[in-house]
Amino acid sequence: MAALPVESQKTARISLTLNGEAVDVYFAPYKTLLEVLREDLGHTGTKHGCELGECGACAVLLDGKPVLSCLQLALECDGRSVLTVEGLASDGALHPLQDAFADLGAAQCGYCTPGILVTAKALLDQNANPTRDQIREALSGNLCRCTGYLQIFQAVEEAVVKIAEQKKVAAQK
Repeated sequence: MAALPVESQKTARISLTLNGEAVDVYFAPYKTLLEVLREDLGHTGTKHGCELGECGACAVLLDGKPVLSCLQLALECDGRSVLTVEGLASDGALHPLQDAFADLGAAQCGYCTPGILVTAKALLDQNANPTRDQIREALSGNLCRCTGYLQIFQAVEEAVVKIAEQKKVAAQK
């Protein structure tokens, strides 16, 4: 017997908010959030890493909290909000974390960067002025083989300054 076409396997459907936009997606029910984001929705910024929940390359924010999308079944995301690295920029401007990473060379090969950026965003959303130890702890689940982490920690600290400056300017308007 011939295998069924891939389209016939798309029997699950969820509605979610992806990077601020309402999305309905049909997919095979066994897929993880990572697979649906990349394969069905074309959001390839979220990376396949170890697929065991050990490297953090696939981190996204689910309802504002960092999760490893390789371990999250897509079916469990119905009605929820997902933020990927593609959703960090707004109105054509990079997020201060993205600016700081670029300015300080915190992304070398860049493979781990999307997961680190969204994880750092979650930290800064909860704590506007974290210590180096708090940054280190928050990013402890994100592996980077290129930078040695110093530039990453410095970039998060620089983003704190950039965000504070943006808030000050906005308050003056």
